[in-house]
This record gives sequence, structure tokens and C-alpha cells, in this order.
Amino acid sequence: MSAIEITFPDGSARKYEAGTTPAQVAAGIGPRLAKAAVAARLDGRVIGLSQPLEQGGRLEILTFNDPDGREVYRHSAAHVMAQAVKRLFPEARLAIGPAIEDGFYYDIDAGRPLTPEDLERIEAEMARIVEEDLPFERRALGRDEAARFFREKGEVYKVEIIQDVPPGEEISLYRQGEFTDLCRGPHLPSTGRLRAFKLLNVAGAYWRGDERRPMLQRVYGTAFDDPRELERFLWRREEAKRRDHRKLGPELDLFSFREEAPGFAFWHPKGVTLYNTLVDFSREVQARHGYQEVRTPPIMDISLWRRSGHLDHYRDNMYFIDKEDEHFAVKPMNCPAHCLLYKSKIRSYRDLPLRIAEYGQLARFERSGTLHGLLRVRGFVQDDAHLYVREDQIQEEIGRVLEILDAIYAPFQMPYGIKLSTRPEDHMGDPELWNKAEAALAAALEAAGRPYQLNPGDGAFYGPKLDFEVTDSLGRRWQCATVQLDFQMPQKFDLTYRDADGGERRPVMIHRAIMGSLERFIGILVEHYAGAFPTWLAPVQVKVLPIADRHHEYARAVADRLRAAGVRAEVDARNEKIGARIRDAQLEKVPYMLVVGDKEAEAGRVAVRSRAAGDEGAVAVEAFLERVRGEIAARLP
Repeated sequence: MSAIEITFPDGSARKYEAGTTPAQVAAGIGPRLAKAAVAARLDGRVIGLSQPLEQGGRLEILTFNDPDGREVYRHSAAHVMAQAVKRLFPEARLAIGPAIEDGFYYDIDAGRPLTPEDLERIEAEMARIVEEDLPFERRALGRDEAARFFREKGEVYKVEIIQDVPPGEEISLYRQGEFTDLCRGPHLPSTGRLRAFKLLNVAGAYWRGDERRPMLQRVYGTAFDDPRELERFLWRREEAKRRDHRKLGPELDLFSFREEAPGFAFWHPKGVTLYNTLVDFSREVQARHGYQEVRTPPIMDISLWRRSGHLDHYRDNMYFIDKEDEHFAVKPMNCPAHCLLYKSKIRSYRDLPLRIAEYGQLARFERSGTLHGLLRVRGFVQDDAHLYVREDQIQEEIGRVLEILDAIYAPFQMPYGIKLSTRPEDHMGDPELWNKAEAALAAALEAAGRPYQLNPGDGAFYGPKLDFEVTDSLGRRWQCATVQLDFQMPQKFDLTYRDADGGERRPVMIHRAIMGSLERFIGILVEHYAGAFPTWLAPVQVKVLPIADRHHEYARAVADRLRAAGVRAEVDARNEKIGARIRDAQLEKVPYMLVVGDKEAEAGRVAVRSRAAGDEGAVAVEAFLERVRGEIAARLP
């Protein structure tokens, strides 16, 4: 047989007989790798371990730790689940079953609602299929033959998918045992390679996301190559349920939602305190970097949105008002209004960079099925800003934005990663300007020494952007901050400045939000902290608890002293036992409780109980005040 040359990631190369499989290559490297391998990547293309190598190239053996390996592993689990469903419910019809970030799902038309007991039966059948160790076998068919195969089986959803494939294109099927599915692959070598899996829940999903099409049942599951990792995942999932901001927010009296205003939060006093604390923090950091705060109208003539491009690219997400033959739109973002502010006077190159910030109410229409507490709303406020800069200032200004981002995220202890999102299909403007903007963002990141990932096609319609994903205490990633570089909007609004030579130049516009939507950010923080906010952020920082009626006056005096010093303090003088009031304060997740009785009143002291450490003993009021003020000022986590 002819020989082929395989090059490995470390640059070394080795010759093999043509037809050698990646599994055999892995076994030749070592038994540990052979056991851990789930797929391979040949010249950038993911292939199965059982696929014969007919030509040489750069080969990587993929384990579960590689994102592509994880996808192959979990997509194979989806096929095992589909096989189990067909064994238990032969009349069920299958739609699609992809791998997703934390697992997989399969859309199924089962003919009846699936129950938790059904999921247990399906999971048990999956275990039997894994025990059978059935090989995944690929088979290629023409389009008509593949359609006939699935039509004979009554799999109408598969037939519809096949009919969308261009004529003449090869279609692949994968068989394990008696079950065959439509799939591009690749898969694990056999079902026996699945080590740990769990079915999680069932949700509804319209076929192809179309409300006019059949409602299917989407069965979610997850799979890991290590049972211990599965256990950790399930623990995090249960912990996420316990931390759900939609439950904790009302329990902590922060906010609520009402059917009279879907997608708009009702902020309670404690929630407003939390909200304002974050805004004040943002203002403080931005002031140090030369930002000027403005306020612009919430409703503006529709011609503005036509000029900005939002009417063409964002209409479905906007609210409109027609009165007395006038046509208005509620602003979904601040940038066009800030362009009008820029044009309100003649600008010189000496005026740039101009940094305009606004905490203005925005409204965007989101479909009712997508609303999700504070994480997906229709009304929100951003810590929004727009920077108007000369081209030679782009790199320095992006660096300053990164400094602001570091300053604001540091107290929350949420590390972040950066993605550079490039031109989407639905974009406006000259592609050359887009290329210029994308290159400028990349250069700014590289100059600042910040690693980033490329995210092709996910930019805003008017410019490329940097998306910042923070990681919370449960290891979940959230996209919050965004920085967008825009050469288009200054053209749309004919923005100019007078350069040093007297000529007119066009500024570049940088859109940026650090926390992003304040609503969404608070929802993330509630779950990140499980409602137990650090002292500087807590709506109530101290509860003063008098033991008996005769201690009320002293308790109020202590609280007054704390409030005068800027500490958010309350007195709980209810006619309840002191133990019950301590428990209530703990349930409210108040950082500090100060118990006062005869001894404390006589000595000018307080008995300190902290949320973290419990009973800490008695200290002088001023000593406690100094401690808590220092903690707040430093924004300690």
C-alpha cells in the first residue's frame, strides 16, 4: 500500500500506510491518548476516529477537552437518545438533534407530551444502547435515494431537510444497530464510548422556529467523558436554579414584573438603591476619564432613524408612535441623538476625543417568548457612551476603554474574555471601511496586549465590535460589555471637525457600554452573588437589632450615626424575638447585624454579627463604623 505523511501539532511528522485510521494513530502514540480520543482534526476538518486516512496532512487527535471533540461526543449522545426514543416510541418522528454549549437536544414529534417518567425510561434505554457498544457506521446516498429511505420510515421532518439540499449533493447517514439517522457527522467510533450522560428537561419548540409549523418537544440532555464532571455540572445546574434572579429578586424585594407591562421591570426601593449604586460607580470611573454626561429625548422623529439606518436594519425591534400626522420612534439606542449633539457646534481637532455618556431609558421590542426576567427585557438603561475621535486616536481611546472596563469589573471578581466580531451579512457601508475598522480594533487589542478570539459575521450592522464575556461564580459566561468602532454613522450624519491645516475631516465614532444593560447586569449579579451582595453593593448594609423596647432609642441613635456617615442602615424594632429577627436579616442577606442591649447601650458599643462569620463580639460604634466605611470605600468583594 502507498504511504502517507502525517504531521502532528508539535511539527513532527511520521509516515503511515494509506487507510490508517486516526484511532490507530492515537493508539500508536500511547494508550492514554487512545482512551481519551473522541475525534480527529485533519487539516482543520473534524473527522471520525474510524475514518481511513487516504492522504496525508496535519492531524490532531481530539479529546473531550477540545470544543470540537466535545461537540462530536455530545452529538453522538443525541443520536443515542434518538435511538432510545424510537425503541420506546416507534411512532415518534425525529427532527434535528445538535450538540449545544452545555450538552445536546433533540426535537421530537412524539404524538403526546413526554413526562419525567418517560425521560427516565429513555435514559435507561440509552444506558442499554451504550452497553451494546454499537458502532457508528457512515453511509452515503444521493438526495432522492435518501429522501425515499426516510419517507418509507415516515420521517417527514428528515425528508423536508433533505429536500432543501441542492440536487447532486451527497447526503450522509449514520447507523448504529437498527437505527439510522440523517447526519453530516462525524461521531464516536461506537455507542460504548459514552461514559456519563443525563437527560435534563423537555421544552416546546416550533419546527424550524416557525410559529405556523408544528410544535415539537425539545428533549435536552448533557454528556461528559468523566462521571465526576457530570456530577459537578448537575450541582452547578441545581445551584443556578437556587440563584435564579427571577426568584431571588422578588424575595429580596428588589424588583418584580407585572402582566400589565411585559418585559419592563418594576424597581422596588431596595432595587433602586442597588441600581443607583452601580450608576454612581460608573459615573465615578468615567469622570476620571474625561466623560461628559448628557440626556437626550426618548422619542424622536422617524426621519432620524431613517437617516441612521435603524429603520432599514432594526425596524422589527423598534416601537413607533403616530400622532397628528407625525411619525415618531421610541429610541432603542442613543447613538443617533449623540450625533445630533456632536453637530450642535463646529468642532476642532483640539476638541477630540469628545466623550459623551448617557444613562437614558431605551426600549426595544423583544418577542414575548424570548423575555426572561432581567436578562431579556424590553425596557432598559445602558451605561452608554459614544466617543468621537481622530483616526490617530483610535488605539489610545480603545486602550482607555479597556482601563475603564478593568476598573469597573475588578470589584465583582468576574474575569472576562474578548471576541472581535466582524462584518455581518446585513451590514451597511463600504466594505473597505469595514476592513479598516476591523484592522484598527485588532491593532488596538494587540497594542494593549489583550488576547482575543475572532467572531466572524457577528458585528453590529454599522461596524465591527469587541464583545466581552464575563465568567460568573458558577463558571457561566455572559456577554456584557461591548465596544464598537464605527466609520459609517459619522458619514450618515455628515459629522466633521476642522483639522490643524484648516481642512475638514470626518471623526470616527466609538460606541461603548461597560456593564451593558443595567437590568441585565443586575440579573447577572444577583445570580453571581446568590443575592448576598458585598457590603458596598448591598441595598441594606447594616441592620440594628434592639433586644427589648427600652433599647429602641439607642438602636435608632446607632442607625442615625451610621446613615450620617453614608452607611445604609435600618432598625428592626418589630415585636419579635431577637433570634427571629437575626434569622430574617440573614434571609435578607444583610452583610452586618448589630445587636444592642443594656451592656451595649451603657458602653456605647454594638454586638456585631456578620453574614460571613457570625458572632464577632462587641466593639465601639466608631470602631465598627470605621471598619464598614473602609470596606465600602474599597469596594471589597
